[in-house]
Amino acid sequence: MAPLVLGYRLGMVPGSVVRACVVRIGLRGVTVEHAAHAAAAFHRDVLMHALRPAALDRIRWHQSQGAMVVVVSGAFDLILSQWCREQQLELISSELASVDGVLTGHYDGVQCVGDEKSRRVRERYDLERFPVVYAYGDTREDMSLLALAHKRYFRWKEMA
Repeated sequence: MAPLVLGYRLGMVPGSVVRACVVRIGLRGVTVEHAAHAAAAFHRDVLMHALRPAALDRIRWHQSQGAMVVVVSGAFDLILSQWCREQQLELISSELASVDGVLTGHYDGVQCVGDEKSRRVRERYDLERFPVVYAYGDTREDMSLLALAHKRYFRWKEMA
């Protein structure tokens, strides 16, 4: 994995390639049940402590305005689904493929990154129904998602 990670750091290897390799090497043959337990532990031990207070405050503000809040992420649904349910958020994310309760080491469909994020949002929601759409992103892979919104924030700074 080291050459891939170095290539990624140097901007020569896309993040989607690195993630696909991590899934193939690290998750192939793992039972869905084991992965779900690991995801629950990650939720409890890491995710709940890693969330930015400013992000949670912003989510709460949107919810207080009566807005539907959707998390659109390249992370696996196993990792984010419990948190999203608890926070009353909708989720669009990458999913892992499995056969007979065992992970195959591949994604179920396309990774939810880059243009796939905006494609899935447009597929699920009629954005014309919403008077104002907000979007937040922190990587270059979020640019097509941000382009869908009326109000765009990249790394917490509003974009023109």
